[in-house]
Amino acid sequence: MVKRVRNLLLAIAVAVPLVSQTMIDDSFLSRLLHQYGDEAYQRGVALQRLLRNLDGATEDSKLHEINNFFNAFSYAEDSQQWNQKDYWATPEEFIGTNRGDCEDYVIAKYFALRDAGISDAKLFLTYVKATKLNVAHMVLTYFDTPGSVPLVLDNYDLRVLPATDRKDLLPVYSFNANSFFLTDLNAGLGQRVPQGKITNKKWVALLGHLREAQTNDAL
Repeated sequence: MVKRVRNLLLAIAVAVPLVSQTMIDDSFLSRLLHQYGDEAYQRGVALQRLLRNLDGATEDSKLHEINNFFNAFSYAEDSQQWNQKDYWATPEEFIGTNRGDCEDYVIAKYFALRDAGISDAKLFLTYVKATKLNVAHMVLTYFDTPGSVPLVLDNYDLRVLPATDRKDLLPVYSFNANSFFLTDLNAGLGQRVPQGKITNKKWVALLGHLREAQTNDAL
């Protein structure tokens, strides 16, 4: 299991430019409607409405509301959903199909919270070992400061809790579109890994797909 986790955790492309901040726009909704149908479109509209309602809200409220929104989606293994062993869905695919696995929940929450105005520097996709289930798992973590104990947004435990209250999670790595850290959830972000040292094809591909969709919308 440890070897499998470490193999999975080559998970950041720090040199990849960020996609634009706003993703849940009218073009996004149009793609949901044409590719997935009216129910998917309505989920997108509901998310867009939620983001607008959260304008000016506290970051704590944004974390809880967006965590609750996506945790209402159904869980599905990649083998069942995509006929692949490990597939990272874009937020559009996750909202469109209304189901996914842990990475899909985390990716959608990450980009929605960025849309809601939370700094990328505070949000990290974090690989952990879920000790009770003895499986590799991913959660979203929110660091108010780099040295603070983060809050954990998870699809296993639906509450937003400090990492110190999640004794069932053994942290390994945290990353976003700019940074990669060897993580201790009880003591801040931990040791930063130099840029360019670690890459992951799935993360690179996912960011590329998002940028491509935005580029096509602009044409």
